[in-house]
Amino acid sequence: MSRYTSATDADRRAMLDAIGVGSVDDLFAEIPESVRLGRPLDLPAGMAEQDVHEHLSELAARNVDCDAETSFLGAGMYDHYVPALVDSILSRSEFLTPYTPYQPEISQGGLQVMFEYQTAISELTGLPVSNASVYEGPSAVAAAAYLAKLETRRGGLVVSRGVHPHARETLATHAAGYGMTVSEAGLDAAGATDVDALAALVDDDTAAVFVAQPNFLGTVEELGALGEAAKRTGALFVVAADPIPLGILEPPGALGADVCVGEGQTLGNRLDFGGPSFGFFAAAERFIRKLPGRIAGETRDVDGKRGFVLTLQTREQHIRREKATHNICTAQALNALAGTIYLSWLGRRGLVELGELLLRRTHYAREAVGLEAINPGPVVREFAVRVPDLDAALARARAAGINPGYRLGRDYPEYGDGLLVALTERRTRADIDRLAAVLGGVREGAPA
Repeated sequence: MSRYTSATDADRRAMLDAIGVGSVDDLFAEIPESVRLGRPLDLPAGMAEQDVHEHLSELAARNVDCDAETSFLGAGMYDHYVPALVDSILSRSEFLTPYTPYQPEISQGGLQVMFEYQTAISELTGLPVSNASVYEGPSAVAAAAYLAKLETRRGGLVVSRGVHPHARETLATHAAGYGMTVSEAGLDAAGATDVDALAALVDDDTAAVFVAQPNFLGTVEELGALGEAAKRTGALFVVAADPIPLGILEPPGALGADVCVGEGQTLGNRLDFGGPSFGFFAAAERFIRKLPGRIAGETRDVDGKRGFVLTLQTREQHIRREKATHNICTAQALNALAGTIYLSWLGRRGLVELGELLLRRTHYAREAVGLEAINPGPVVREFAVRVPDLDAALARARAAGINPGYRLGRDYPEYGDGLLVALTERRTRADIDRLAAVLGGVREGAPA
């Protein structure tokens, strides 16, 4: 039940008297009239408490979750199974309440979690240094651009059109504040980054090149060739990766990536209406002092016992503002803890088995739907197809209790009839056959 605290006219008068102003309007006297609205907000009239409760209940009933329908929707957020162990540990009070561990001697548990998380991310990405997480995936992409600016003193960024649209938007927004420009390299006929087009955009003013692995369409990119094109003029090579397929794909660090960032929602975090989640950030060791956020380290105390400390803190609230490399004041530590628990629960072999399962189901589903593939090459987790009369197909699917995927035309006008279909371990072969049936592929129950 929400807590309601009233404020009477007498309460407001007492507060105004205490701070020495005559009215609430006096608090805004310094704001120029030219930027004031000058009229009441266009809001509906108030409602009685019971009416508000009924109205909100009606709105809530419109929501459909992944337990109420068979969902093939992905596009950056995925319906993975979250083991009970995650909630069991997250709900412990010592993890629910802590903030930045300013006093390491009484924050050893939180600092150890950060250290273990960093270790896991480094192993996944093949890069030696990880921070203790950032806000979410797109923020991590933008932070990598600022690192590249600090490192290279250049003003240009090149981004593949295969990078998540939200990450590209965030990158463009932050780049404007950094005084940088962003150029976009398109996709080829197979739904992969056009290596030649990307190479043509890289010049002596390019600070960093951004690609995704797999890309937004689910295409497994040739990171080696893209990295060579990116680094021929000294630009940094940044890979935005989905962490679960890294269990079966070559780590970006082994293929020349200077920085690997990504969205951590798939690691032990539910969909939860799109958030919260966390972003991860790993890099080569030479960038350690330019990484955003915080880095926990392992040490020994005066008695020789193992201990943990905050090794580096580059946020503006910790050091001089002009020396800070990041201004985000949250590391989403609870969500990152969920990711650490989830990876520990899976273990090395479990992560590989999950990646192999996604690989098999993705390719089976692409064949089962029997439609023209936008990205016919290697894919993992997601694939894109062209759907004749997409509106009718979507209506059939929803009538059957299926969310068939993401309509690509929202972000890619060139794929106006495109559908992005996502697989997780929760989507069975029977689910896939049902999807194929409503999209016009194999009949339900038919052998593959």
